[in-house]
Amino acid sequence: MSFFNNVSEIRKWIVIALISLVLFFGYKYFFSTNESSSIEYDTLLIQQEIKNVGKLVVTEGHFAEVMTYKDKRVTYIPGLSFDKKAIVVINADVTVSFDLSLIQYDVDAENKTLTILTIPKEEIKISPDIKYYDIESSSFNEFSASDYNKISKIAKVNLAKKLEGSSLKSNAKNRLMSELSKMLIVTNSLGWTLKYNGENINTENKLKL
Repeated sequence: MSFFNNVSEIRKWIVIALISLVLFFGYKYFFSTNESSSIEYDTLLIQQEIKNVGKLVVTEGHFAEVMTYKDKRVTYIPGLSFDKKAIVVINADVTVSFDLSLIQYDVDAENKTLTILTIPKEEIKISPDIKYYDIESSSFNEFSASDYNKISKIAKVNLAKKLEGSSLKSNAKNRLMSELSKMLIVTNSLGWTLKYNGENINTENKLKL
């Protein structure tokens, strides 16, 4: 009788051991699968958000100025010169843009870290419309292509100075930060870390060009 009791006891422990093994490997399998799926899901979401952000951000402005262009050709005869001048009116459309498709980044799924490697510099385009009024010249000092090229260069330099003194570039950067902050929102919501310039970014204010 004791023999049968021993056999039953052994069977009972064998069944318990088998059940334990099934539960252990089953738990390990499902836990590993969920963790992998979660990381993969997070990575896809982040990459999709970067793709959504990767567009051309453009800020437009308009500038106008009036300048007087003068040129004098001096002769060997004292007091005699040949002058030319013109009133120049410049209206210019200016755009400041960031091509966010050029952002370079690294996604570290294992450590749940998105690192922005480089942000493209702004692209500035100045398109001046130049009109000439009250043109005065002489047959010995006429307006030529070199004059018009010189005026165009001067106009662009002056417009660039006006651009620097305006709020157009800062407005463009604000729009850029607004787009990049979408990455910050996504990474924070998923428990990831956003890094740029070697530091963790947890607020929009830390994203500096």
